[in-house]
Amino acid sequence: MPLTQCRECKKRISTEAQRCPHCGAPRPARAAYKGTGFEWKSKQTIYGFPLVHIAFGRDRQHRLRIAKGVIAIGQFGIGLITIAQFGIGILFGFGQFILGITVIAQFAIAGYIAVGQFAAGYAAIGQFVVAYYGIAQAGIVEYLWSPGNPSRQDAAALAFFENLLATFKNLFHF
Repeated sequence: MPLTQCRECKKRISTEAQRCPHCGAPRPARAAYKGTGFEWKSKQTIYGFPLVHIAFGRDRQHRLRIAKGVIAIGQFGIGLITIAQFGIGILFGFGQFILGITVIAQFAIAGYIAVGQFAAGYAAIGQFVVAYYGIAQAGIVEYLWSPGNPSRQDAAALAFFENLLATFKNLFHF
């Protein structure tokens, strides 16, 4: 196995080393290291936050890149609108584990509407929900509409979701 110098501490290391055993520098055999993944921020900002921030991977210090912007897109994200594996979408979030006001995710926790395999919010749709109004196979709810269980088909839940759908249709003209 060939040896070279670590670009940070200048001590001898393997050319295959993922981290320097002496100083901990990531990818120490490379002349320059900018991290892994990708990061881009729009030039336009709103209150100091980029309009769009896209971030994946790790930076040159090996820290996770977190997308932080009005629109945040990445593995980890925080924004008004967030598309991420793990994130906080203040107004809207889409991803795997998301927290926000309105959320669509595998694991969704929302202040108002949550849609996901597990969904928690004021109104929730999913396989299992925790909500005031819910459509689900099962859940902890005040009013539950369960399509597969006639004994859990609460008319109040159905009326709530029908009114919600009508509101969205009027709002977005579809």
